[in-house]
Amino acid sequence: MDKHNLTVVNEFILMGITDIPELQAPLFGFFLIVYMLSVVGNLGLIILTKIDSRLQTPMYFFLRHLAFTDFGYSTAVGPNMLVNFVVAQHISSYNWCATQLTIFSIFISSEIFILSAKAYDCYVAICNPLLYMIIMSQRACQVLVTIPYLYSIFLTLPTITKMFISSLCGSNIIKHFYCDSLPLISLLCSGTQEIKLLILVFSAFNLISSLLIVLVSYILILVAILRMNSAEGRYKAFSTCGLQLTVIPVFYGTLFFMYVHPKSRHSLDIDKIASLFYTLIIPMLNPMICSLRNKEVKNALHKTWKMCVNHLFKIHCML
Repeated sequence: MDKHNLTVVNEFILMGITDIPELQAPLFGFFLIVYMLSVVGNLGLIILTKIDSRLQTPMYFFLRHLAFTDFGYSTAVGPNMLVNFVVAQHISSYNWCATQLTIFSIFISSEIFILSAKAYDCYVAICNPLLYMIIMSQRACQVLVTIPYLYSIFLTLPTITKMFISSLCGSNIIKHFYCDSLPLISLLCSGTQEIKLLILVFSAFNLISSLLIVLVSYILILVAILRMNSAEGRYKAFSTCGLQLTVIPVFYGTLFFMYVHPKSRHSLDIDKIASLFYTLIIPMLNPMICSLRNKEVKNALHKTWKMCVNHLFKIHCML
């Protein structure tokens, strides 16, 4: 590649979800609601599981970190995407683009393995209930969430650094609603095959290894549930871990789809739709499905709300 074809890029132009003017306002309103529900749900779950003594168990410890990762990567993408609906041309600086992709990649990679840790926790709770508190000690739980965070950081930083120190060929237009790795790679002049291979290998390893842990855990859980003599015991065991099964197929399905579906001239729009699911829709659904339908969380929420109302009433009376 000749030197005159290389470009020093200080900023990127994000094309957004759609360029149809009539869709900008309705989509802005819809995704604003989705993002706000995600923020309220995940932050509320984090705070609730931290302050309520009845939710100080390993299951809610993993649920809290799952909410934290949901909040992290949805916030890395959501506000930036909403801005794209209200400005004529959304310009993102070079440094912010690198920061956004780094934050998003770290949180999304961490969530994959925290889901695996949560599945293992369910397996221990149902298949080894007598040893549950010994196996899932506080130290063990901390290790099971610390490793994904550290692994994601050490995995993400070299790949993204290599991507952003590579030369760009002319265009600085990213045909996406956030700084994602695949659209960015298409702008590079050299080293694209090596970076694509790194992303493919790491993504495949992360998805397949974590999904295997989830599948094996739930198969063993299902076998244990079917062996139970009590119908009440089977229902209680399934309700303990069954709710997240509604989210896992969508989450893993969209991530696998991003890497295995055949490329075509329509693939960019399809990739955007798949990205919307795992960047905004799933972070909104996780707290609703995994917690708001949980009786313990409902009781804790009711108790906390009642305490807040009483506290505000006392302050009002004092004034």
